Amino acid sequence: MTTDRLQTLLQEFKDGKKTLEEVLDFLKRLPFEDLSFARVDHHRGLRRGFPEVVYGEGKTARQIIDIVGAMQRFGSDILVTRVEEGKAREVASTVPGMTYHPLAGILSFCQEPHGEKAPGSIRVLCAGSSDIPVAEEAAVTAEFMGNRVGRHYDVGVAGLHRLLQIWDEIRDASVYVVAAGMVGALPSVVAGLVDRPVIAVPTSVGYGAGFGGIAALLGMLNSCAPGIAVVNIDNGFGAGYLAGLINRRSGAGQARAESETA
Repeated sequence: MTTDRLQTLLQEFKDGKKTLEEVLDFLKRLPFEDLSFARVDHHRGLRRGFPEVVYGEGKTARQIIDIVGAMQRFGSDILVTRVEEGKAREVASTVPGMTYHPLAGILSFCQEPHGEKAPGSIRVLCAGSSDIPVAEEAAVTAEFMGNRVGRHYDVGVAGLHRLLQIWDEIRDASVYVVAAGMVGALPSVVAGLVDRPVIAVPTSVGYGAGFGGIAALLGMLNSCAPGIAVVNIDNGFGAGYLAGLINRRSGAGQARAESETA
């Protein structure tokens, strides 16, 4: 539920297309819906501009189906993260219209086609091919929020010429998401070359002394390049969501400035 959809509902009531009982029934479910094992936060779209996102890991397919069903009935767009393929197939076979993004491990469902994309763009980079699942989680999330997203994978510092070769192509972004494991150096390199925010995502890719991504996390937190924000290990969703918010706000500000100038 978004502000626009709530306005549409109230306008339909005003125009006589919805009854008072229908509106009241809808509003009763607005704060949250109690499914006994989960309380679905239908109000989040109004507060945050984007509905609640379902974390799929640890939930059964049946639980995901019940949560998704409640969100569908309420009119929310749906994003379910961390869903392995077998569970995704079970959910998708029960809920028509669900789309599975296997690299990202995400299920998505749109109640209606998104309108015009937000101004500006997000560039998602990753150091190695093993980092792609985390990068894809960020990219799919940002796209689902209505942003333009460019993907640039396997451009790590072990072969810096790969990054420099595409540099003219990617310098136009409003915000960058950069995923890297092992030493986690790529976000520092990118942040040293751009004048926009960089969201660094440490991944758990690497050998023993990488400590499951802790080495990359510490490297990013200790970066000498300013303008970097660091999310949790393997948290592509959090990075994509943050990038989406930044791009929407910066794009809206740019559009207002251009309008005032005109």
